[in-house]
Amino acid sequence: MRELICINCPLGCRLTVNDSNLNDIKVKGNTCFRGVKYAISEVSEPKRMVTSSVPVTGSTVSRVSVKTNNPVPKDKIFEVLKLIKTVKATAPVKIGDVLYKNICDDVHLVATSNAL
Repeated sequence: MRELICINCPLGCRLTVNDSNLNDIKVKGNTCFRGVKYAISEVSEPKRMVTSSVPVTGSTVSRVSVKTNNPVPKDKIFEVLKLIKTVKATAPVKIGDVLYKNICDDVHLVATSNAL
């Protein structure tokens, strides 16, 4: 039995999740369907977006912010962060530019700020 707070909408429902049988996860306390989906994902295969910044050359700014375009399995976050440390960008960089392809399981690292 686990207790979670749903983060999929502003309500922040307190969820009770019975995950004793991963083939039949039971969720209580959700107000909308997204709570069930979130709880099942969180107990069976938790994922997170990864954000950071990388150095950029040829620009007036020294770093550009980045994020993964999709969530990364929680157990691979530190591996992804280690790879991000090796990434260097060259201006011009625009929001949405892919700076590293397939950083993890077909997840790409994209710029979230401009460096012109």
